Amino acid sequence: MEPGLRHRMAEKMAGDVTLSDSPGKALKKWRVNYGISQGDLALHLGVSPSVISDYESGRRKSPGTAIVGKIIETILCIDEERGGTYMQKFCTMLTLDTPKDVIYDLYDYSAPLKIQLFADSIEAEILYGKTELSIYGYTIVDSLKAILTLSANEFNQIYGWSTERALIFTGVSNGKSPMVAIRVTPFKPRCVVLHGISAVQVHPIVPKLAERDQVTLMCTRMPIEQIIQRLREEKW
Repeated sequence: MEPGLRHRMAEKMAGDVTLSDSPGKALKKWRVNYGISQGDLALHLGVSPSVISDYESGRRKSPGTAIVGKIIETILCIDEERGGTYMQKFCTMLTLDTPKDVIYDLYDYSAPLKIQLFADSIEAEILYGKTELSIYGYTIVDSLKAILTLSANEFNQIYGWSTERALIFTGVSNGKSPMVAIRVTPFKPRCVVLHGISAVQVHPIVPKLAERDQVTLMCTRMPIEQIIQRLREEKW
């Protein structure tokens, strides 16, 4: 990876944390984004896991910029030791233009949002999966255009800055195509929403694919414009 991209990625992450109203939650978001446990991060930093837990929960005073920088650098180093998969994925967000005709809306939350609250806000019916888990954002995607036109790197863009998000696929007939596309990609979303169809229209194999990838699956027929308004304006 180009050193310049790595530096920009570190700046993006550090800025997200230091400018957040909840720096601890922002730190946790990035740790989770990179698939790193509190224990692994603490081990590499040479501190106890309780220190990381206290920062993330807000029990300990918010870390200064020097400590934030050290934590971010450690997260990147751990990912590089593991092959740099997540860093390569997130760096596509720095170098590629978002395909506007494919992605209707992409939004990231600074704090985690419970899937059940998300589902209730868009009047979605749960078809499979856990609702007590959290997401950090959502992406609304034109299902057919995404499958037909996006390259592998461009498809990664629909995850924004976190795979712990909901992907809302529009233009689906039975939900099979988007779930098959997710099945063969290395990154999995926390939640998939099939837009414009009811539960009876969902192909029987779709919930099975969601179960295989441990993805919470739901459907809604709420108009897209109303979904965007609610998800952006709701005071969680």
